[in-house]
Amino acid sequence: MDKITTIIKKEWAEVFKNRMVIFTVAFLPVIMTILPLVILYTTRDTGSMGDLGNVTNEMPAQFSAFCSSNLNSGECFQVYIVSIFMLMFMIIPVAIPATISAYSIVGEKATHSLEPLLATPITTLELLIGKSLASAIPAVLATYMAFGVYALGAWIIIPNKFLLAALLDLRWFIAIFIVGPLIAVMAINFTIIVSSRVTDPRVAEQLSMVVIVPILAGFFGQMTGFFLINRRIITIIALVMIVLDAGLFYLAERLFQRETILTRWK
Repeated sequence: MDKITTIIKKEWAEVFKNRMVIFTVAFLPVIMTILPLVILYTTRDTGSMGDLGNVTNEMPAQFSAFCSSNLNSGECFQVYIVSIFMLMFMIIPVAIPATISAYSIVGEKATHSLEPLLATPITTLELLIGKSLASAIPAVLATYMAFGVYALGAWIIIPNKFLLAALLDLRWFIAIFIVGPLIAVMAINFTIIVSSRVTDPRVAEQLSMVVIVPILAGFFGQMTGFFLINRRIITIIALVMIVLDAGLFYLAERLFQRETILTRWK
């Protein structure tokens, strides 16, 4: 753990010198938190309108599962709209690790600090764990803080405790506190694989952003009513992510060839 801790401190000292990393870590959570809060604030009077008639009839049929007997159709409409944008929180644990990890290997090569690191007695497993934690910790903390601010803002904006409970449903706690870290690990492992095979930090970062595509697919899938995220789907995603993370970490360790990196990169 001493070696891993040293790598984490070294990573943070280097990557946070980059303005793009600082911008991503600082401003992305703010943007993703503001969006649902703005929607809540602008629709705060919708619940008092009662039955919205034809408007709620346009909502997907399966959405009725999210509406309890304590909510009128106007409040159900609020839950529907906010639920769509709640998936945007999942972008935080993807984008931040991708940005940090993209510079963790290729960036070190550009600054000629990778070769001395690879020449040390540290094992590849310790090296990858250290780099993974250096990327995951800021991403997970930023996600938790953003969701905490959203929960506090929702509590201030929404006086109805039943509506607040629907907005802060258990599925979102599972998504944020369980699926979020798992997604971060997936993004990190994928980025490590990419950054260990390319020689340009910008190329590594751009290729690593491919992992955002499933999140966007979920966002547009909910928006079009193709499917709706519920507790069952979130639980299945969490189980799939555990298997996927294990496979990607194994693949990242296998593809990270220290000798090849030292001799091939010029």
